[in-house]
Amino acid sequence: MNKHNILIANRGEIALRIMQACIELGARFTCVYTREDANSEHCTEAMKKGGEKALYRISSYQDPNEIFAVADAAGCTAVHPGYGFFAEDYRFARRAEQRSRKLAFIGPSWNIIQELGDKINTKRLARRLDVPTVPGSDRPIFDDMEAEELATSLFTFQKEIGVHQPVILVKASAGGGGMGIEEVNDLDRFRTVLRRIKNYSKRQFRDEGVLIEQRIFDFNHLEVQILGDKHKGAVHFGTRNCTVQSIGRQKRIEVAPGFDPENISYAFDASKVLEDITEYSLRMAREVGYDSVGTWEWIISPMGHPFLMEVNTRIQVENGVSAIISTINDQEVNLLKEQIRAGLGFELGYDQSDIVFNGVGIEYRILAEDPDNNFTPWVGRIEKFSWTDYPWLRMHTHVPTQRPYDIPTEFDPNLALGIVWGENLDQAKMRGEIFLEKLILQGTNPAGEPLKSNIEFLKSKTRDILVF
Repeated sequence: MNKHNILIANRGEIALRIMQACIELGARFTCVYTREDANSEHCTEAMKKGGEKALYRISSYQDPNEIFAVADAAGCTAVHPGYGFFAEDYRFARRAEQRSRKLAFIGPSWNIIQELGDKINTKRLARRLDVPTVPGSDRPIFDDMEAEELATSLFTFQKEIGVHQPVILVKASAGGGGMGIEEVNDLDRFRTVLRRIKNYSKRQFRDEGVLIEQRIFDFNHLEVQILGDKHKGAVHFGTRNCTVQSIGRQKRIEVAPGFDPENISYAFDASKVLEDITEYSLRMAREVGYDSVGTWEWIISPMGHPFLMEVNTRIQVENGVSAIISTINDQEVNLLKEQIRAGLGFELGYDQSDIVFNGVGIEYRILAEDPDNNFTPWVGRIEKFSWTDYPWLRMHTHVPTQRPYDIPTEFDPNLALGIVWGENLDQAKMRGEIFLEKLILQGTNPAGEPLKSNIEFLKSKTRDILVF
């Protein structure tokens, strides 16, 4: 492992977590930053733990030429994309692996990203393997007339089964993370939304294909955490529940495991649902030879029917909440370390029977935003940020605690992740409330108005976690 120098092509807390994983594995690392991030803790820590040669300034995290130029200048052997940016860009992964100065891409093989990154390909694969999917199209639709015919049939189908207010979803067939998705409840508005999503998809993904699906109401959003290697090994690290989201479907609280059938009464067999979606996810992962960390995302209807939504071929923000309830042969789990090992060609070295789950984990995403105003991001300077350390708490943040910090407006607005662990759901909730109560986040905007955050929103949602 010590022969490797891994370029961390990302920023913020994920750059810090990858840096720490490299150190623990005995690998060197190289970080990048832009002018807007000069005050981020990921820069401070890179200098402190890697020296001056471990940190390069670039103009953009999204310029592949700059990223590869830094890799060459620093003598890197691998590139870790983190999440966002190039994490699910198969062209970037392919270029890394096929250029004259090859870099190991710490993520799935590029052809797997290409196949599963397309929602329609994923849907076709799922249906071929008898994995349940949401009713709707299973191939890219480019023709407006065909799209309108399918939308009409989905509205009609919902009326026939007793849905009083049918709704469909129009999605960009490429991409993920809740972006490029709109709801439609009548055919007239559908035409406008279709044009908007096609334009968005072409601009973001260079692909006009759209997916049209039935909207499932009052669902829970669950995930299955998968890990594979390049030697046909594949295991899972349980389930997560990501139902607490902003109005823009951006996750705010993640809980592992995804349901708590021992303490909460559900209208269906929740244990069986968890088993089923885990088995379905592994079935697909093994079929494609999945060789990294990845997340299978599921919708669970109020009657307990699971529908595969999409596969995210990257490490996700919430990987830590799966790790905190897992051990491998009695050792703590760090999924970033496992991802790096798999990306560099190492075998997992364990199987499912070596993985044990214990307790409940809750992850809180701390943001400067106004939940009472459509979760509008708050812009300004953080002047005080602190929390109380506990043995059951893991805190990940790039926000300095010893100096003021101007929140960059160019990036994802996440400020910190607080992950708590409890022996059971009640204890995890109680600890979550203690963590949030002790959390201090203060600042002002250019007008001198006090900072707005989602802390009170997170508190209000804690009590009902996993209740369906």
